[in-house]
Amino acid sequence: MRTTQLFTAVVLLAGLGAGPAVADSSPSASPSGDGSAPTQAGTSFRTATELDQGQTGTASGSTGDYLYWSFPADAGQRPTVKATVKLPDTQAGETWQLDVYDGLRRRQACQYGASTRTAAQGASSLELACTLRTVRAWSEPWANDPLPGTYYVRLTVVDLKSSDLGQPIHAEVRADAKDIGGSAAVDGSLAQPLVPGIAVKSTSDASSSDTDGGSAKSAVLSSIEPDDGWSSGWWSDRWVWTGVGGVLAALAGIGGYALTRGTGRPRRVPPGA
Repeated sequence: MRTTQLFTAVVLLAGLGAGPAVADSSPSASPSGDGSAPTQAGTSFRTATELDQGQTGTASGSTGDYLYWSFPADAGQRPTVKATVKLPDTQAGETWQLDVYDGLRRRQACQYGASTRTAAQGASSLELACTLRTVRAWSEPWANDPLPGTYYVRLTVVDLKSSDLGQPIHAEVRADAKDIGGSAAVDGSLAQPLVPGIAVKSTSDASSSDTDGGSAKSAVLSSIEPDDGWSSGWWSDRWVWTGVGGVLAALAGIGGYALTRGTGRPRRVPPGA
């Protein structure tokens, strides 16, 4: 009877744990305030057009231009960037490349996806994709792991004939992210996400508060962040599974003791027997 009750409690606890644009020299660096998708791209890292996750940015330009966008990615997310380039009718086998950089402007390798493709002669469009490794909350200084912060997307042609240079093109870029969860969690976190200007902003705010009561405003190079803010890896479902594992281990210990201690009292031996 006790064994049956113990088994039922273990099953119930296990069930509860399992359910938890035209590109110009000075484009706008952020999407419009009404939430509409941007229709232009930046021409450098500093002028990259900001995108929210799940938002599609468009831009018109010419073959040979460098088009830049940026988006936020937090710890535990696996970003995927997709781009579609509408090519001129006269193109003759252009090769386009999609590069993704982190907040330190380190190029991140694609875990999978075709980030460099050559269009067939006469093709009207070309699709590119790059899925990064899971963003880590913390990493060794010498490692090239993706870290929380701003990510930059660069789209450009890397091989074309001189006759195709300057031909008009239209590009669409979209950045999404999948939450991986506790399987990708690590111990430790960054003091600040890798967002351009965040360290300068915090230092400037501290100094201005000492001098003029904090009324001065500092420049912010990037204003995008995840909808629920930066978590920096402080929470993951690994906490849930750790707690459930501890409870199951305690129940297993109690069950083992109940099964091995016996059911009756020890027999007393009469003195002198």
